[in-house]
Amino acid sequence: MISYEFPLNERIRTLLRLEDLYDRITHFIERGTSDDHHAALGVLFEILEVASRADLKADLLQEMERQKRMLTALRNNPEISEDALDSVLDQIEHANNELLAMNGKIGQHLRENEWLMSIKQRACIPGGTCEFDLPSYHFWQQQDTALRRNYLRAWLGPLLPLREGLSIVLKLLREGGKAHHYTAHHGNFQQMQGGRIAQMLRITLDDKLPCIPEISANKYALNIRFIAANYAAKTTLFDQDVAFDLIFCSL
Repeated sequence: MISYEFPLNERIRTLLRLEDLYDRITHFIERGTSDDHHAALGVLFEILEVASRADLKADLLQEMERQKRMLTALRNNPEISEDALDSVLDQIEHANNELLAMNGKIGQHLRENEWLMSIKQRACIPGGTCEFDLPSYHFWQQQDTALRRNYLRAWLGPLLPLREGLSIVLKLLREGGKAHHYTAHHGNFQQMQGGRIAQMLRITLDDKLPCIPEISANKYALNIRFIAANYAAKTTLFDQDVAFDLIFCSL
């Protein structure tokens, strides 16, 4: 099976982008070659750009406080596991404290590092980080793997509270919906929303089906078109019936 997630507002779109970037930078940092660590540095600059676009810290704190109130109200509910509830509340409390401990503007420690900013500036130019452009960066790339990794972890460290916070919010979002099974006849599916509000849609289908969902949604209607997975030709409709699961995710 293959799953697709479609955010329906800018806030969730930003969280999903950051989640993907944090996963990628962790992957590249843990690998050992200088090319891997060059890729990790590029992802670090992407995280800096995305995280700085909105008041992300305040949004996460506000959402986690709201979730904390809602979850606390579930205490003494016989259908809710007290241990599971306490675990989630502890995670929220820890993430809250970590975010509150972040001082200043997000990523300011990176912006104040002139060496990093010189690399970031050159990285925007195709081939701009060659050794003759940035000899000091070339020197850094030749250092021991453990030394480079320690530098990368130190640069990423002050941004990790954001990852913890957004991971909790996205986990609660993904769990806040029930899967429904549908069939798109001749690649098309339409459903009236009836006032239902979601922040993200999740679509799951057989990964052997050579098609890709495209979504158009508002508070009145949901339209899904399954497009043929043709990587060269013009976009065409997948003119077959497609069975899929759909989840409306809401916080």
